[in-house]
Amino acid sequence: MNTALSAASPRVVDLRSDTVTRPTAAMREAMMAAPVGDDVFADDPSINALQEKIAGMLGFEAALFVPTGTQSNLCGLMAHCERGDEFIVGQMAHAYRWEGGGAAVLGSIQPQPLSHAEDGTLPLSDIEAAIKPDDPHFARTRLLALENTWGGRLLPQTYLEAASALALKHGLARHLDGARLFNAAVVQAEHNGTDPRTEARRIAQCFDSVSVCFSKGLGAPFGSALCGSKALIARAHRVRKMVGGGMRQAGIMAAACSYALDHHIDRMADDHRRAQRLAHALQGIEGVTVVPPQTNMVFLRFSDALRSRASTLTQALEAQHILTLGRYEMRLVTHLDLDDAGIDRAAAAIRAHLTA
Repeated sequence: MNTALSAASPRVVDLRSDTVTRPTAAMREAMMAAPVGDDVFADDPSINALQEKIAGMLGFEAALFVPTGTQSNLCGLMAHCERGDEFIVGQMAHAYRWEGGGAAVLGSIQPQPLSHAEDGTLPLSDIEAAIKPDDPHFARTRLLALENTWGGRLLPQTYLEAASALALKHGLARHLDGARLFNAAVVQAEHNGTDPRTEARRIAQCFDSVSVCFSKGLGAPFGSALCGSKALIARAHRVRKMVGGGMRQAGIMAAACSYALDHHIDRMADDHRRAQRLAHALQGIEGVTVVPPQTNMVFLRFSDALRSRASTLTQALEAQHILTLGRYEMRLVTHLDLDDAGIDRAAAAIRAHLTA
């Protein structure tokens, strides 16, 4: 896809994902000024500081900085489980569906996928029914893995606490794919009249390990962290080495992530507001169902009668320097590189194409 623009071209409105953001000028300055060392020898001060910061924020003993959320989830799953073990996970969870089957391929860990309820939760009765008895015929059920947010939806705190209690009752470890944990925390803080950092910690403390992505809504160009106990992170560190994740002077990237934690959490409310603005602007188009956004994702679902026109929507928008993904369901994601004018331009273009 060629998104190069001439000087006279309009600014690209990129709604494909919140992973497309560029570092801000202040973030670039922090990266340039970062002290670095060799992380394989554990002497990169910027990485060490980031690991201490995110672990402390979420209430864990330790953290491990890794290049991607996929690697963070893999390190967590393999640190919790051994060959022949099983983890319970959502059918549409990222750790099951969109991470190349890494847990099974590299860890010999069997996934037990369950169907999501409409709100993104895994019904507690389904989780309990999926736990295998202690019998040599079955894989050993060792771990419950949840995702928050899921498809932009916030999993209720009461649900997380109930699911956590159920896992503990059955002796299961608990892992959270919190790629967009701080999106969830910002919404939860607005509801409770608290601070997003407080809510992020409340969410995280329902789990034994949490993966946090810095390169989505937080706007860093790289990196995730796995948080957990010192013993679990030591196991995860070994896994990171096995899958080729040892890093050298990556403190430049860690500095960007640390800057994001200091400056980009509260501003996620702007992304959520813009998602609401976009959803509101797209209401009322015949044949289009707009799923009300809870965080920074707007989903459009198209009727059978609109399929032909919807199938050309992405291409038509690209010609206007508006980038999207999807055909019969479209996901539009807001982030820090977008402004209200871009949101309004995208909404007008989508409406014009679908109603022509």
